[in-house]
Parts: sequence; structure tokens; C-alpha cells
Amino acid sequence: MKKIEIYTDGACRGNPGPGGWGALLIHGERQRELWGGEANTTNNRMELTAAIRALEHLKQSCRVHLYTDSTYLKQGISAWLKRWKANGWRTSARKPVKNADLWRRLDAVSARHDMQWGWVKAHNGNPGNETADALANRGIDEMLEGSTHGK
Repeated sequence: MKKIEIYTDGACRGNPGPGGWGALLIHGERQRELWGGEANTTNNRMELTAAIRALEHLKQSCRVHLYTDSTYLKQGISAWLKRWKANGWRTSARKPVKNADLWRRLDAVSARHDMQWGWVKAHNGNPGNETADALANRGIDEMLEGSTHGK
């Protein structure tokens, strides 16, 4: 089974506002950069989208270590998701889970892989995280310019 490291990040200029997502996939010496943007979104949606798009890019089941600087993504996938599903996509306060459409997609796509989820501090010099951040901002810039490269 292939071992893949993935660094993901989401960004938003305004929240909500124009947003971007970025992902750096690393397999041995090979690297692949992915990015994209949306005109009106939130930072949390972009964090989730980055992870989803990175995992969807993998053509076969892999052993994946995905790193995020988002506590929302890390806590959601490792601590909250199981309860949300058991509660019919409702929080412990019985309110609908925000971004449930993306959480469902992430749950489905991550189930195809042997996943480990890691958290890294943002803007702390981690090269993978810094690259993912730059890609997320590139996604915003290109979306605002009307370009669709990188998707």
C-alpha cells in the first residue's frame, strides 16, 4: 500500500468571502500540488474542501497521513464525526451539523484509505503547511482573476 503525506489548508478573505483551498501530496520524492477557489464561502468549508479534494485525487487506497492546521477539521474527523452520524447529523445540542454536505463527502472519501490525521501549528515554519497555505491563497487569487488552473 502506497504511503502518502498530505498537507492541506483553507483560506478566506472575509468570512464569508472569496476562499481558496490548497493541498500538497507527497509520495517519496514525488510531490503534487492542488488548489482551487470559490467566490463566496467560509474558511471552514475551504479547510474541508482541501482534505476532500486531496483524498479524491488518489486513484487507489493508500496509507495516508494528512496534516491540517485546522482544529475544526482535526476535531471534527477524529472526535465529533462518529457522534454526528449516530445523531442523524445533529450536534449534541440537536442542531444541524454545519457543513454536513462536506463532512459526508470527507467521511466517504477517507473511508477508502488507511488514515492518520495530524495537526500542525499554522504559520510556524512547517514547509508542508506553508506550501498548502500558499496554494490556498493561489486558489483565491486565480479564482478572482478568472483562472481555473490547478483544480
